[in-house]
Amino acid sequence: MKNIGFIGTGSMGSLIIEAFIKAKYIPQKNVHMLNRTMEKPLKLQEKYKKTTIHQNVNELLRDCEWIFLCVKPHEMVAVLESMKENITTNHIIITITSPLQVEESERILQPSSIPVVRFIPSIVNLSLDGPSLVTFGSQCTKKHRKELWEMFSSISRPQLITPPITRVASDIASCGPAFLSFLLMKMIKGATDETEIDEETALKIMERMIIGYGETLRQQHFDLETLKKRVTVPGGVTGVGLKVLEDEVGMMFHHLFRETEKKYREDRRKIVEQIKDREEP
Repeated sequence: MKNIGFIGTGSMGSLIIEAFIKAKYIPQKNVHMLNRTMEKPLKLQEKYKKTTIHQNVNELLRDCEWIFLCVKPHEMVAVLESMKENITTNHIIITITSPLQVEESERILQPSSIPVVRFIPSIVNLSLDGPSLVTFGSQCTKKHRKELWEMFSSISRPQLITPPITRVASDIASCGPAFLSFLLMKMIKGATDETEIDEETALKIMERMIIGYGETLRQQHFDLETLKKRVTVPGGVTGVGLKVLEDEVGMMFHHLFRETEKKYREDRRKIVEQIKDREEP
């Protein structure tokens, strides 16, 4: 088994580490971590005692073949630059941030021809299921793609995506759980404000409904549209509720995607500027 390095052990970095260990795809002894501060990797090491913590990027590159970069978007360019001196063609770089394109990562790592893949996870991958988004760089061979796909499939259901849909696909796969949680909490608030149900009971029913809902889709009893039709009896209560949703939701999600695209463009602009500044003599 290859040694897998993780630069950044924050929210998503630690989630990915835990998911791979839970899936038994990466043994603890093959997990190597590097973080700006020691608190987070030490906390993970308390739970997974056979993991290794490194002090600098050169140590990590020496001991690992595949490297996950789990840092914030504005830190990604500098981290890639710091790897250039000791990186080799035996390494594969796996970025998890949407604003940085794979071809840009490849360009930063030149003159070495380093395979780069972008893997955008979702919090639901901790259940060893749910979507992840994958974009392979030009240096990834068929062998690389097969091995990486197998690894990603151990904790998720990977979906190949192209750059133009990166942000919207991430909104659905990665931001979607937060958006849905917000809407469900609003539904519970409405229920408790307008009826005699208490919050604890409403929350318990809602969580069980969502688990069953996901399992129903998993077992392919219905798709989204046929499920809605099956529940909606003509002249029934569900139809009345759906009419309220149709009237009230309106362009809400159009506005949501416009705002996330706007933020994405701003993040892209900053990364492009960082790359340009480093390329200028």
